[in-house]
Amino acid sequence: MSCINADYHTHTVYSHGKIRPHGKSTVEENAAAAEAAGLKLLGISDHGPGHIGYGLDMKKLPQLREEIEAARKAHPGLEIRLSVEANIINPSGRLDVSPLEQELFDYIIAGYHYGIFGEKPFKATMVHAGGYWYGATGRSSKRALVFNTDLVLAALENNSLLILTHPGDKAAFDIGRIAEACEKCGTWMEINAHHPALTVEGIRTAMEYDVKFVLSSDAHIAKNVGNVDAALARAKKAGLDLSRIVNYTGE
Repeated sequence: MSCINADYHTHTVYSHGKIRPHGKSTVEENAAAAEAAGLKLLGISDHGPGHIGYGLDMKKLPQLREEIEAARKAHPGLEIRLSVEANIINPSGRLDVSPLEQELFDYIIAGYHYGIFGEKPFKATMVHAGGYWYGATGRSSKRALVFNTDLVLAALENNSLLILTHPGDKAAFDIGRIAEACEKCGTWMEINAHHPALTVEGIRTAMEYDVKFVLSSDAHIAKNVGNVDAALARAKKAGLDLSRIVNYTGE
């Protein structure tokens, strides 16, 4: 059994890979795994459509809804909700899921990923290059840190986000400023089991603000749905009051 009652962040084959497979399981397979793990709520939150390598084809959204409805009937004790993990890259705060498209989902989550070029492709390329450099060396310019952080702040301020996914992953960000914005917006900060973010240090910084946290599997295959062990371990190491985690039920 899982230590959470809800996994808001899971992917399916609808996060289709244009070059190679990305999400590897069906909606029904994720639902069956969620039920077996004792979850009460499952979020199907495939990647936004703006990524060059993988993501949700918005034309297939009716088909995805049909599969979710079929899974709801097959698992009546499980609440299954439709979401999308939109991509943060635009200085304007606009996501790769438009405001009108956002109304088609039960809730929106969003995070920074490579492979998104948005409104300013050249600048986005430089941002990604800086992220790779940061990952390899641990170093970033102050200008890049500020710019990256401002991308996230703009996304938070201009959208209604339930969850900011894996904050601090893949580039340098000011987690304090981001946590302050999440506090203002009421957005949960994710501790992700698939990515190493929030990090222990990031959790310690964020928990100085009045924000809520959420543990997510970020499962890309059904067997990982509900498995947040790595995320919980970081939360404990950081000394986080576990009552601040919205979906934690205890072990």
